[in-house]
Amino acid sequence: MKALQIIKYGEIRDSLSINEIEKPILKAKDVLIEVKAASLNPIDYKLAEGHLKDMVPLNLPCTIGFDVSGVVVEKGADVSNFEVGDKVYSRVPPEQMGTVSEYVAVNSEVVAKKPTNISFEEAAGLPLTGLTAMQALEAVDLKENDRILIHAGSGGVGSFAIQYAKAKGAIVYTTTSTKNVGWVKALGADRVIDYKTEDYKEVANNLDIVFDTLGGDYTLDAFEIIKEGGKVTTIAGPPDEETAKQMGMTDYKLPEQLSKLIIEKSATYKLTWMQPNGVQLNAMTTMVETGDIKPIVDLIYSFEDGIDAYEYLATGRAQGKVIVSLSPGSSKH
Repeated sequence: MKALQIIKYGEIRDSLSINEIEKPILKAKDVLIEVKAASLNPIDYKLAEGHLKDMVPLNLPCTIGFDVSGVVVEKGADVSNFEVGDKVYSRVPPEQMGTVSEYVAVNSEVVAKKPTNISFEEAAGLPLTGLTAMQALEAVDLKENDRILIHAGSGGVGSFAIQYAKAKGAIVYTTTSTKNVGWVKALGADRVIDYKTEDYKEVANNLDIVFDTLGGDYTLDAFEIIKEGGKVTTIAGPPDEETAKQMGMTDYKLPEQLSKLIIEKSATYKLTWMQPNGVQLNAMTTMVETGDIKPIVDLIYSFEDGIDAYEYLATGRAQGKVIVSLSPGSSKH
């Protein structure tokens, strides 16, 4: 079968190659998915460029990609929740990375039936960003009437988080650049802040929750605009001590400045290290089928143009997800 593989660390065009490889061998709890579409994520090309090689050592060559939608064509002996022919989607576990390929074997516990009202290409764009947003917001118990600021509303995680928070009945502020204000507003945010012309800290304050998707100073500044006892949930800031333990960081201590800010505001602070989760994907399917969540796709590339797709993603200009389609006749549009 064909697969898009990382063959060495370096520039995207030099580090990726379409290769002929063996079909995956199924374990008892796996399903074999014939891939119809795979979504690309920044972590993919950061792995290829070698930025994460100390944290995530790869055995090269290895197939790229974590998001998939497709059809179950075979199942392991212990799989009872799926049948051959089921249309499914998943964010695969790190050890099963390799969705930009003709087939991928995935532990059935992190797979769900794809929403019936969207295409394979749209479904492929949901798992990683959707699970990240859901887990980050569930970690701080987002509920009706909570006032929340979601940074970077036009990003993959931000655009999902806006829709998810609105579905929960929250009051949503978000930041984006001038050119994206219109389409971010259409996602349902109550107040879209154009960071090029407005200071978000003057517009959004006394908040229940800040969802920090950017890290750096944004993590620290979140404590200025939450209320006493407010919550900061992050996917880009330093780990909290509980998450650091889960990540295998022993003897970890919160940075002093961050620790001080948490104490001063009696705040909750949580880093989400997203985990694949079939149960949450099933909940996502329901939200898509009821119209609470709409997938946002920017461009679709053919499998043969997968390297071009990654180069485009790396420009940072995508509005929504960049997808590689393995369906016949698919092309960039």
